[in-house]
Amino acid sequence: MSERFKDNQDGTLTDTKYNKMWAKEDSFQMRGKWCTWKGAHKFVNWLNENKFAGYDDWRVPTSQECRNLYDHDCKNSDVNGDIVHIDYQFPEGCGSTYWCSEEQGINGMAYNFYSDRGYMVRKKTSDESQMSCRAVRSSGPVVKTMGRLSATGRTRRE
Repeated sequence: MSERFKDNQDGTLTDTKYNKMWAKEDSFQMRGKWCTWKGAHKFVNWLNENKFAGYDDWRVPTSQECRNLYDHDCKNSDVNGDIVHIDYQFPEGCGSTYWCSEEQGINGMAYNFYSDRGYMVRKKTSDESQMSCRAVRSSGPVVKTMGRLSATGRTRRE
């Protein structure tokens, strides 16, 4: 059982390391369909309109927040039964690539949890193939990390 993530018993998990609250299910698990980059933003707007778990400040995560969510030691299962490196507290059957809030022209940034290293990908914002969103919100003060962060979100000391 993970000590980093606290199950709030309301469809959310609190990341005690980074003071973030994550939706336990991603957009695919909640709505049964993949989404475009704009669809990811519509999804979090829908969560906010419905005050999911009592909050209306959900958002699409930044690339750094996704990096911090990646955990090489965890081998959870995505919708196809393939390995995704996300904590076991998140239910199986999720997507393997999550949209991030950043965009560059016609491309949106996404983070892939499928690989043994975890990495950023640039996708056309209109692409929805196997793409989902895991909504996040802040649950406390910003946690500053020491040292240089790798692509997995780990410092040299971790």
